[in-house]
Amino acid sequence: MRFLILALLIIYFCPLVFAAESLAKVAPMNTKLLTKHLLHDDQSIYPFELKTLAGEQVALSEYIGKVVLIVNTASRCGLTPQFKELEEIYQSHKDRGFVVLGFPCNQFANQDPGTAEEIKNFCTLNYGVTFPMFEKVRVNGEGSHPLYNLLKKNAPTDQGQSDIQWNFTKFLINKKGYVVKRFAPQVSPRKIVPEIESLISQKI
Repeated sequence: MRFLILALLIIYFCPLVFAAESLAKVAPMNTKLLTKHLLHDDQSIYPFELKTLAGEQVALSEYIGKVVLIVNTASRCGLTPQFKELEEIYQSHKDRGFVVLGFPCNQFANQDPGTAEEIKNFCTLNYGVTFPMFEKVRVNGEGSHPLYNLLKKNAPTDQGQSDIQWNFTKFLINKKGYVVKRFAPQVSPRKIVPEIESLISQKI
């Protein structure tokens, strides 16, 4: 009788164990396929590579699976204190898969004229910025960086305008590298936190 029960248990559980092992083998493969797809998806931010203020080349594919907030920044703007909020949000959420990416821009009233080293020192000394800061870019018009061309096309303003209106325009990116929302310069970074956390909670 005991042998019969044992045999029945084996018959019942063996397919379940096999299915679990199969899923474990397939999951990494699916992750690799998804990563490969996203690296070549022209609607994603991941194909782009840019230099940091320190001159290091960084592929945005490093942020696959993370929620990203992209901001065009300036050191001499009335909105410059937003650096403090951006750093606070970064510190409180970075361990949960979130990152802020700052892109200095001097197109708006020449409010960020400094060199890469000057901008880096300003952000560090005045606001304790530790999130990645990239080299200065153009965000509008001739010479606009292709990354910003993508962001503007996929997330225009509520009025349907694509151009960046001012410093500290913010773009929220999901875990697959797609822009999901644009926030006007005057929107406080703290007000974006609920939407950041909502994206963090979603699976890739």
